[in-house]
Amino acid sequence: MKKIQKEPDAEIYIQLLTWNYIQQQEFDMALRQLIAFDKRTKADGGTLFNAIYTFVDNNAYETAIKAYEYLLTKGKDNQYYLPSKIEMLNTRYNLRTSGKYTVAELDLLAKDYEALLAENGKNRNTLFAIKKLANLQAYYLNKPALAEKELEEAIKMPGVNDQEVGQLKLDLGDIYILTNEPWEAFLVYEQVSKQFEGQPIGNEARFRSAKLSFYQGNFEYSNGQCLVLKAATSQLIANDALNLSLLINDNIQTPADSNALKMYADAEMLLFRNLPERAIKKMDSIAIAFPQNSLTDAIMMSKARILIKANDFQKAADILKKVTDDFKDGIWTDDALFTLGDLYEKKLNDIAQAKIYFQKLITDYPGSMFSAEARKRFRNLRGDGV
Repeated sequence: MKKIQKEPDAEIYIQLLTWNYIQQQEFDMALRQLIAFDKRTKADGGTLFNAIYTFVDNNAYETAIKAYEYLLTKGKDNQYYLPSKIEMLNTRYNLRTSGKYTVAELDLLAKDYEALLAENGKNRNTLFAIKKLANLQAYYLNKPALAEKELEEAIKMPGVNDQEVGQLKLDLGDIYILTNEPWEAFLVYEQVSKQFEGQPIGNEARFRSAKLSFYQGNFEYSNGQCLVLKAATSQLIANDALNLSLLINDNIQTPADSNALKMYADAEMLLFRNLPERAIKKMDSIAIAFPQNSLTDAIMMSKARILIKANDFQKAADILKKVTDDFKDGIWTDDALFTLGDLYEKKLNDIAQAKIYFQKLITDYPGSMFSAEARKRFRNLRGDGV
């Protein structure tokens, strides 16, 4: 700060001070310095615009929105005006759809996307806004029919490439499930999986088809799709498919097991429809109907994910710890360890705990899909290469 007072136009000192504030999670202080520097040097806002991504990565959404609002005051002729407007909407979307929110807030956000589309038209450049608007309508505002219409129109827009059309079709397939058109969803997923056979988007389509079969209680078909996907090039898809396959195989040995799994599949379907409270009630009823069921760890993982989405990170961590302690040979244990490390590093700001869980994953589950990433994160937290 003494250096800045002596050399107020030296950007390197502002960068260093901003970095220091960010390390201390004092994002508003960092923003204050960046805005002051931008005004003092009569800059175009580029340094500030690039810094905002760090705020967003750290979930400092309110600070990011203030920064974008400042950039918008520079007027439409500024090169960062439209990118700031777009990114501010996306940041507000992330803020409003995480933690607690009201329908009124989301309705206002939807209107902002509609205004952006009215101003700039519906085309490939505004495809992101169409998709975000459809997502709000389908999963938060109880207007899936409107979302369906938006995506069906977007698929027919000129200039949209095959990959983008494929992704739009996947999103549309998901909404067909919400509008009680599962057969239409199956057809769309099948179409995309065949068009992009062996490619990531094709594997994603096949996995969504497997999940839909799971929701409907068609466990044999779902498992068959998962067995194909276990060889997928995408590690994430392969891991998800393996977990779903193991979940099915472990819980269809007896009629009671199968019935418990059907209840769990119903609960997962409720989560897919963004109805977490109803999903939790359904999960809690499984233990009452089937006291000897073997779904406890899967249910705990689902509840932890619900809590993470609601920004209740400490409660989620408590549940995940119980998974790692009580189910050391379970199919979800490595997932739970990695999620714990990630929570402590990024949300609970406890680096010592994060290192413990990443190291445990590396040591006890070396074959896990998460092992390589955990090793990288552990070394970074330990300070290797600094």
